[in-house]
Amino acid sequence: MNVIYFVAQQTMFFAIPLLIVALGGMFSERSGIVNIALEGIMVMGAFVSISFLSIFQNMMSGQLLLVLAIFVAGLTGAVFSLLHAFASINLKADQTISGTALNMFAPAFAIFAARMVQGVQQVQFLDTFHIAKVPFLGDIPVLGPILFQNCYITTYIGIGIAVMAEIVINHTKFGLRLKACGEHPQAADSVGINVYKIRYAGVIISGMLGGIGGLVFVVPTSTNFNATVAGYGFLALAVLIFGQWRTKKIFFAAFFFGIMKTFAAAYSAIPILKTLPISNDVYKMIPYIATLIVLSFFSKSSQAPKASGVPYDKGSR
Repeated sequence: MNVIYFVAQQTMFFAIPLLIVALGGMFSERSGIVNIALEGIMVMGAFVSISFLSIFQNMMSGQLLLVLAIFVAGLTGAVFSLLHAFASINLKADQTISGTALNMFAPAFAIFAARMVQGVQQVQFLDTFHIAKVPFLGDIPVLGPILFQNCYITTYIGIGIAVMAEIVINHTKFGLRLKACGEHPQAADSVGINVYKIRYAGVIISGMLGGIGGLVFVVPTSTNFNATVAGYGFLALAVLIFGQWRTKKIFFAAFFFGIMKTFAAAYSAIPILKTLPISNDVYKMIPYIATLIVLSFFSKSSQAPKASGVPYDKGSR
């Protein structure tokens, strides 16, 4: 059972950031803007928020500091995503090129800024956020050891974001307008919906969640940030496609890829995998091989929003 608990906890650490970032991508694409800049947004969110942790860790610690860092990460991601929104919506630029440019800019900027400020590109921080056991809840059989022992509040925040995303997308006026702008922007405009504002809102929400996802990826798995999120932004895009732009399906897709990542990163702690005559490099490739296999089978049946990636021109009909 200890191995099962360990695998479940590690899966949470890897699946939650994927879930948050993929949901961010969903908001953007549901509005009609393809956001492949998720990788760059994660890097920027992680860099600024980890720098915040590094600066203020001598003044405060624990969950309050982490919550403040989450706000910083979300704000950073939202601001950085405005570049993509402006290029895609106002300038009607190619959204793939715009996203690629941000993906290239973010790690270079993080390395340059870190070296200018502290002389090295790694940003160190102290992990004072680990929760050994949540009182009372940690004693619940089976569920307690999985969710409420050796955990981080980022797990609960990620699940909360998924619940909120489901409510917003499917049960609010804003969610219906967002989907309308991604499917038939001309029809939405004809009934008085401001397509440009809705698309801006979708990209900003995407950036906010992407920035938070960058921090949530780093904190449970490391004590430093080295200007990379290990391709998690692109994995999040795979989760988004596999989840068919639907909140519930994205949730399960994120945990599928989370398990694959757990096998790649923590195989040495799993007795069955440890004894297999397979090299370390093969295990590290598991998440990406799984991505290729899954997309090859499911990408044809996935239906993206009809107007996703198409710049909206108010004058055209």
